[in-house]
Amino acid sequence: MRVSRWLADRWVLVVALLVLGYLALPILVVAALSFNRPSSRLSYDFNEFTLDNWRRPCATSDMCDAVLRSVQIGFLATVAATLLGTLMAFALVRHRFRGRSGINALVVLPMATPEVVLGTSLLALFVSAGVPQGFWTIVIAHVLFCVSFVVVTVRARLAGMDRRLEEAAMDLYATEWQTFRRITLPLALPGIAAAALLSFSLSFDDFIVTNFTAGTTVTFPMYVWGAAQRGIPPQVNVVGTAMFGIALLLVGVASLTGRRARPGAGRPADGIATDPPPPLEARSRTP
Repeated sequence: MRVSRWLADRWVLVVALLVLGYLALPILVVAALSFNRPSSRLSYDFNEFTLDNWRRPCATSDMCDAVLRSVQIGFLATVAATLLGTLMAFALVRHRFRGRSGINALVVLPMATPEVVLGTSLLALFVSAGVPQGFWTIVIAHVLFCVSFVVVTVRARLAGMDRRLEEAAMDLYATEWQTFRRITLPLALPGIAAAALLSFSLSFDDFIVTNFTAGTTVTFPMYVWGAAQRGIPPQVNVVGTAMFGIALLLVGVASLTGRRARPGAGRPADGIATDPPPPLEARSRTP
């Protein structure tokens, strides 16, 4: 009876934990396989525990070159998409101009378009324009679909901001640049950072669009796809686990920074009194 009552009171929590466990199960399997020495290159059985995969992550030079190339492409695509997407989000949220609704629809279009259609369209564009496929065509393609995610993420952050804070800064004789640097940018920075992390993960993980626009350039997802035919090395699991660990670390650092930036629950900030002052009668009787 106690167990059933506990489940009845907390069934939402139980379902949420089950869903999170289901989502984390593939990640846990990849992390476990990174410490495994398989019996053969074509098997994925848990044969023997080893640390050699982490000690020599670049046992195959081709894989490390592909990882480095994916990181370079992801960095360039993230920087370009974050800059363009943030400017577009500010224009769509803060300004009213002709064709604004149509631009809003066009921004969502790359997100709704199937990746096969997007990849073949970009391939036809590059071929018709005489552009050789390679490193920079991958960057251009990744910027194309990452901009949409940046615009949507930053626009949601800007829509939830209180404009009265900026108006108060302007009333206190702050210039437009000072207001943007001290008020607008710090408030919008969490959304911009989230959009940048999302863009990098999408760029690093993309295979379909990259496969159409890569030419002879090999990225990490393309290397994994090619190695699956002859046996994936266990160092691939090391790279996947390391990327997940880095992403988890960044999210944890951002969460701790956000908690330190605002007063904690139940703990007053310095110089701020949380308890209301005593009534006038009580104060008059206080010696």
